[in-house]
Amino acid sequence: MNLPQPSPDALEQSGRLVTRLRSLIDAQGGWISFATYMAEALYAPGLGYYSGGARKFGPGGDFITAPELTPLFGQALATQVQQIMELSAPHIIEAGAGTGLLAADLLLELEHRGALPESYAILEVSGELRERQFDTLAAKAPHLASRVSWLDDLPKQFSGAIVANEVLDVMPVHLIAWRPDGIFERGVAVDAEGGFVWADRPVAGKVAEAAAALDIPLPEEGEYVSELNLAGRAWIGELAAGLTHGAMLLVDYGYPRAEYYLGSRSTGTLMCYFRHHAHADPFLWPGLNDITAFVDFTAAAEAGFEAGLDVLGYTDQANLLYNCGVLACLARRAPEDSVDYIRAAKAVQRLTGPHEMGELFKVIAMGKGIEQPLIGFLRGDRLHTL
Repeated sequence: MNLPQPSPDALEQSGRLVTRLRSLIDAQGGWISFATYMAEALYAPGLGYYSGGARKFGPGGDFITAPELTPLFGQALATQVQQIMELSAPHIIEAGAGTGLLAADLLLELEHRGALPESYAILEVSGELRERQFDTLAAKAPHLASRVSWLDDLPKQFSGAIVANEVLDVMPVHLIAWRPDGIFERGVAVDAEGGFVWADRPVAGKVAEAAAALDIPLPEEGEYVSELNLAGRAWIGELAAGLTHGAMLLVDYGYPRAEYYLGSRSTGTLMCYFRHHAHADPFLWPGLNDITAFVDFTAAAEAGFEAGLDVLGYTDQANLLYNCGVLACLARRAPEDSVDYIRAAKAVQRLTGPHEMGELFKVIAMGKGIEQPLIGFLRGDRLHTL
């Protein structure tokens, strides 16, 4: 892999996480699930990727999310959020708010429409990201910052709109290997030199039940490897338990189950990112790489349905943004020959293009007590594919 080299300080921090992981593996008998490894690599206090302080978003980080591309993403999304609030209550929770740009864009657009929420709460596990979100809001929407609060836990009761952009893909996943001799969970062990290596064990418990339920045939030779996001299912269940009236919008890259577990996708969807370079080695510099897996949206819908939610819509990002008026938001950037308009139009193309984010990213809406069709899913709804 031809990757840029981390700084000495970053390598030293990664080394401390490696020591922590080795101790954890030793304490658990020489093996941990990949879900445990991924949770530590991303969220170990002060050392994990999302808790260690390194810049993650934007051109100077490891990846760019939709809000970093253009405010038009949040401006269009505000159409759907506004409708959900009008049908339930004027409150918003955003889970995993990144740099805070989406929060700022949503609030400014809702203010422009005369539809500001009474409260905007951010559920964020990273103290460093909380600080960045506060700074972003103070810089972009200082007069609205007082409406924003931060949550340590999901509320026991909530009515309104819940938004989560690229959250499910960074929840720890179990790796499952289907082999001719059975179904195994792929975990992590330590070799004689102290490095991390893959180690398989027969699946057991809830992981075994979930893997068997997929009904994937054992291969005659070789192996078929993929992911199970049990943490994501549990998280959706927790959101549903607290939602009394309203809807959640989950935006992420992924597939319905029929596409997720295609026979041709035999190595899974796990991917790592370091300074805008994608690679497939989660053992490289633990704590310095983002580790992600695509979302099984059928599993997300099942989790919501089992927790008492109605599945209100499922579509790709392009259809959602078009339905929510992204082109009308772009038209406000006129004149069309201005540098600002041209830059914004290119960003919209990236957000909606079928070979870019428009098709790869999907949106699912689930809720309680919402009787009207949601604007974002009026055209291009794909519920039948789930």
